[in-house]
Amino acid sequence: MSGNFEGYRREYTAGGLTAEDLEASPIAQFEHWLEQAVKAGLSDPTAMSLSTIDSDGRPWQRIVLLKGLSDAGFVFYTNFGSDKAVAIAANSNVSLLFPWNELDRQVIVGGTAQRMSLAESATYFLSRPRESQIAAWASRQSRPIAKRALLEAQVQKLRDKFADGEVPVPDFWGGYRVKPERIEFWQGGEHRLHDRFRYTKDDAAGTWCLSQLQP
Repeated sequence: MSGNFEGYRREYTAGGLTAEDLEASPIAQFEHWLEQAVKAGLSDPTAMSLSTIDSDGRPWQRIVLLKGLSDAGFVFYTNFGSDKAVAIAANSNVSLLFPWNELDRQVIVGGTAQRMSLAESATYFLSRPRESQIAAWASRQSRPIAKRALLEAQVQKLRDKFADGEVPVPDFWGGYRVKPERIEFWQGGEHRLHDRFRYTKDDAAGTWCLSQLQP
């Protein structure tokens, strides 16, 4: 199957973006845009594409959910045996993409992923729905499985095992915090004259530098 998609396009008309519109902190600016995405009714405003590079230098992407945000970085959780965690262990440089297409916006984050403390991961794990806790125990994430029925049987086995108490925090599961070094805000514009602004972290000064980029 093949196709030609050269003629598929639309105009971006949601509005422009200027330096005066932006907060001094990219984290504050991100929070502002995220709030607008939530109010606009986007189905998954906290969904982000996480890009990693494995030990062989091969890039890979997958959708994960943003679970925390502070000046220290962007937080997500996963199994430490997953492909993403194995790749991060080999190369901690990662990228995040928030594709808010309905608002003609995207945000790109570049930085390094660092494991969070056991206490932080435990606090979040214990706040999750019970079925999500059990699923974390049941799945050997990213590993092959002969058929789904085996996974479902493992879930039931764990339901029975933990039936009389709380589900403990797995030692193979936890959080990562992406410490941002670059954050770019993109706003679609008419005639492909998009607006792009990039914040770059000056670690020595502890400040963010803002520059406008050509589309």
